[in-house]
This record gives sequence, structure tokens and C-alpha cells, in this order.
Amino acid sequence: QGQLAESGGGLVQAGGSLRLSCVDSRGAFSSYVMAWFRQAPEKERVFVALIDWNKGSTNYADSVKGRFTISRDNSKNTVYLEMNSLTPEDTAVYYCAAARVPFTAPRLYDHWGQGSQVTVTV
Repeated sequence: QGQLAESGGGLVQAGGSLRLSCVDSRGAFSSYVMAWFRQAPEKERVFVALIDWNKGSTNYADSVKGRFTISRDNSKNTVYLEMNSLTPEDTAVYYCAAARVPFTAPRLYDHWGQGSQVTVTV
């Protein structure tokens, strides 16, 4: 069983950038689809981006297209989420997750990290 751990969150002003990292500490998910989700206060967890290493493809939520980039480095068992042009609407806890199939519904992911808070101020 793998373990996922996010890092890189923090406080940033609107227009700024952050890079989140998600480490697969046991190297168990190298062939999995890796995804990022986020959950704002009192809202449901929603899809942000995913990367399908086997197909070499990515998928993004419309709200982050052109601003966020997902990537992975299998040699480091790490998935990244580069976030640019951040707005207060991006404020949320960001979670990485792993699945066998490129789902966008969070309920279909069985493996989750603990989350990393991102707060964007005006």
C-alpha cells in the first residue's frame, strides 16, 4: 500500500505562484493515474488536474486551464502541481490522489494524501 504526502502549500498574494508536491513514499503508484483535487471551506472536493503517465496525457478542470500544470517525476515518485496567476477563488485544501483509471470524480479514488492548505489573499 502506498502513502501519499503533499507539501508546498502556503499563503500567497493574488497573481502569485505556488508549486505543490506529492510524494509517493513507497513507490507504489508509479503506474497509476495521479490527480489533484481541492476542497474549499464548506464545499465539496472537486477535481483540479490529473496525469496519466501510461498514456502521456493530462486533464484539467476548466477553472485552472492555462494557469495550472501537472507533472510527475517517476524517478522521484513525485507529482507536482504548478499553480500560476492564483486568485482568492483558488483558496482550498489541495489533495493528491491515485487511481488505476483517469477518473475526475473524487469518490472513485481510493488513495489520498493528507492535504495541503493553499490560501490566496487579495
